[in-house]
Amino acid sequence: MSSFIKGTMWLAGAIFLVKILGFVNRMVIARLIGEEGVGLYMAVFPAFILTVTAVQFGLPVAVTRSVAAAENDAQRKHILYTSLFITVSLATVLTPVFCLLAPYLAESLFHDKRAVLPLYAIAPSVPIIAVSSIIRGYFHGKMNMKPAALSQLIEQIVRIGLIIAAGRMLLPYGIEYAAAGAMAAASAGELVSLLYLLAAFRLEWRKVRKWPGRRTSRPLFGEMAETALPAVGSRLIGSGAWFLEPIVVVKSLAIAGLASSAAMKEYGVLTGYALPLMFLPSFLTVALSSSLVPDISESFSKKQFSSIAWRVNESIRFCLFSGGFSVVVLFLFSEPLMLVMYHTKKGADLIQLMAPFFLLYYCQGPLQAVLQALNLSRAAMLNSLYGAAVKLLIIFLLSSQASFGIRGTAIAIAASIVLVTLLHTASMLKSVPFPLQYGLYAKIALLLAFTYLGTKAFLPFLTDNTFLYLGGGIIGCLLVYFFGAVVLGIFKKEDITTVLFWRT
Repeated sequence: MSSFIKGTMWLAGAIFLVKILGFVNRMVIARLIGEEGVGLYMAVFPAFILTVTAVQFGLPVAVTRSVAAAENDAQRKHILYTSLFITVSLATVLTPVFCLLAPYLAESLFHDKRAVLPLYAIAPSVPIIAVSSIIRGYFHGKMNMKPAALSQLIEQIVRIGLIIAAGRMLLPYGIEYAAAGAMAAASAGELVSLLYLLAAFRLEWRKVRKWPGRRTSRPLFGEMAETALPAVGSRLIGSGAWFLEPIVVVKSLAIAGLASSAAMKEYGVLTGYALPLMFLPSFLTVALSSSLVPDISESFSKKQFSSIAWRVNESIRFCLFSGGFSVVVLFLFSEPLMLVMYHTKKGADLIQLMAPFFLLYYCQGPLQAVLQALNLSRAAMLNSLYGAAVKLLIIFLLSSQASFGIRGTAIAIAASIVLVTLLHTASMLKSVPFPLQYGLYAKIALLLAFTYLGTKAFLPFLTDNTFLYLGGGIIGCLLVYFFGAVVLGIFKKEDITTVLFWRT
């Protein structure tokens, strides 16, 4: 494991806490407002994310890349001023539009008038996120990950506390009020997070004000636009597909014979119960993605292609190794995990269906970060478009069949993950060709099979108590996994010394 991976692991530790708190947040919401409430919450959330994506305009990634490649302080000032002006202007226009469209979205698209209150409750966080995302991008560009990570940690803590209070207070008035309270808690959490970011940025701001220049030069603006436009296109495609997803799912399930309330429950089980558990291990890929953009941007500007190849291969090895263990645990222990987290087995079958394909998902974020760093955001955008189109098409074809139902949506998500990951890999190799580690991939497959069979062998000897069964099973699985990784040479001696003793 390299010093690059070692530094990323420290960032991953902070993001891991954020992911854990985010998962706790979802778990609290699920327990407070139930399957139908979660379905309502998750149906509304994509519309909000679509608006946020439009407001951000791809600038956070462009700011990170441009700040990392900036030659002097004057350019950094140009980048900061220009990006803040653009995103605040967009927020000023689009936030009122979002509020005006809320009744139409609730009645005509979601076919549920109750959705209007959650939409209103989340609207205030749009301009807040607009500013905080630019500041986070600036910190990332300067390779200072601490403020961004801590701000997200604070946001989750505030959100969880307020959700518990608001949920209990508003639930007696109806599910829509409880969902709106959860959305309002999210807005409050974003506000507190922004206040912390502004406090952390105060010292940096004193430097920025002293830097020369007030207007952005055309070459610099063009460089930012070259990254921002494809990036916003890619994010709009992803957010747009997510926005359309609950609409297509509800309509498809209606064709299959489910009422809207039952369809909302099914969608809530998938998106509120199963998917958050599967997204949880991605804290490692988020950390890698944040580190890769400025690092590979610098290497690419210096034409250090061998360095890029090495970092990409190290990142893929790291993602496959860490993600492989998560996949085995999710597949083997889906039912006890759901019982412990949500007090229900619903969604366990969906986890088993999607878990093997999520190994590719854990590699997808770093691959997309590499494309952005290589100035291939347009390729990433097109890949996302193809993946989104395939996902929506499969959802409609399968979920509209009574024999598939919500499982059709799970299959569509898995198919989209496979397609986008393969397309990202092809786009990267087309720009910077280097040999992939096919031997490593074969070893990972052997490791997964060995761990699955080895863990299955001792599971019958564990106690029937759910907590003890789950804890003992995961510990045993971890031991089998590491033993197999050492035997196959996937986990090496230098990996331990790098992390524990700071050797490179």
